Amino acid sequence: MDSNNAQVVSIPNPSKPGHHLAGYLVMPEQTPAPGVLIIHEAFGVNENIREIAWRFAREGYVALAADLFSDGNRAVCLFRAFYGILVSPLKNGTVGELRAALDFLRNTQGVDARRVGVIGFCMGGSYALQLACLDDELRAASVFYGQNPRPLDAVQRACPIVGSYPNPDISTKDGRKLEMKLKEYQIPHDIKIYEGARHSFFNDTSGNHHAEAADDAWRRTLAFFEEHIRVKDPMGF
Repeated sequence: MDSNNAQVVSIPNPSKPGHHLAGYLVMPEQTPAPGVLIIHEAFGVNENIREIAWRFAREGYVALAADLFSDGNRAVCLFRAFYGILVSPLKNGTVGELRAALDFLRNTQGVDARRVGVIGFCMGGSYALQLACLDDELRAASVFYGQNPRPLDAVQRACPIVGSYPNPDISTKDGRKLEMKLKEYQIPHDIKIYEGARHSFFNDTSGNHHAEAADDAWRRTLAFFEEHIRVKDPMGF
């Protein structure tokens, strides 16, 4: 794969008619292919997020990283994003922007629209969970140290979820509570707490990077996505 596989794209922003979000799109060598939406943490679409998009593309996915900070003042966009997590989960403008990004991904040439998933980190992990509860067509969601939606019973309608959490961390309790609810509602899941890892352990540009936990979480995510996104069911979907 080379640089021709990647491009910056423009995603219509439903929160601001006539405006657009930037997205970083990476295509695999062969299509049609399943797709994955990548939701960044508070650092935006940086080198780490772009590399994650390339990693998914090398695994045979069309990867789209939507930049939630690209259509306005960064501080204002960040405030809106955290407002949608802490004050108004499941009903906010940021989740609307991300649903538009999912629509853009599904309509991208080369994407098998019936096989799409989402992954998010910290702030992005919180929104990956929100999308898991709201989008009936998602095949799977991967959350890294995100906060749970409220009410947590919203996961009753969620797609399969794979979650990775450090301990000790502000998100550790969320991971444990999420696992209990997923078991209660019999939602396919794989939740793991990594003892000794810290927040942002998956980010290899962060001082909190934990190589062993990151490698294991990536392996688990790929295996979970292989089972729930990539593999077609007997009807061909």
